[in-house]
Amino acid sequence: MLQTPRGGAGAGTAAADGVLMSIGTVLTALRDEFPDVTISKIRFLESEGLIEPQRTPSGYRKFSARDVERLGHVLRMQRDHYLPLKVIREHLDAMERGEAAPLPTVGRQRNGEHALEPSDGPTVARIGRTELLAAAGIGESELEEWESYGLVMPLEDGVYDAEAATVAALVAELGRFGIEPRHLRVMKTAADREAGLVDQVVAPLRRHRNPQTRAHAEARTKELAGLAVRLHAALVQTALGVRLP
Repeated sequence: MLQTPRGGAGAGTAAADGVLMSIGTVLTALRDEFPDVTISKIRFLESEGLIEPQRTPSGYRKFSARDVERLGHVLRMQRDHYLPLKVIREHLDAMERGEAAPLPTVGRQRNGEHALEPSDGPTVARIGRTELLAAAGIGESELEEWESYGLVMPLEDGVYDAEAATVAALVAELGRFGIEPRHLRVMKTAADREAGLVDQVVAPLRRHRNPQTRAHAEARTKELAGLAVRLHAALVQTALGVRLP
């Protein structure tokens, strides 16, 4: 049995008395930790075999506490570790069988060098085109359009950095609100400029001969990236006059 997800994910409200939950109730429970989760996302994860809710005679989904717990694990591993769904499913299935299953980590690359992030588990650095299409729930034509705007770009050998799955999922979600890929070019341009600014700051450290200094450059890059993301979010919220949870 999976351990209760750290941070809650609403599993505790998934009916301690054994009562099953509707998909709307599950959505409310999960949104405390995952404010971007949607009903379509939950349905997609079901279609990918990550969860198997029960069905009423009328065809309505009913979720148990275990289903919500597993959903919390899936969403957390996507958000925090950028893992492909296939890897997440295999990891959770192994845990439920009682097997030792070290959490895989994404080996990100910058300037052709792997980030210095030691891990005892296997490394998942890239995902294939088919897997990306499945993760985002889109077709070839949509992905080709996104690529034409530079929103998602394959690496030299035709596969994708694992973060591309996150980008693709967000682009698809924005599309539900009528925001088309061509509208997102301004965001891509802003992101490229922010990345360029961070690169300017850490470039001297990254070129240093001392491995510890280069490792420090990676840590500094993450720190600056986090600050840039927070500033960007705050500026957007200020411009719109809203506060996100």
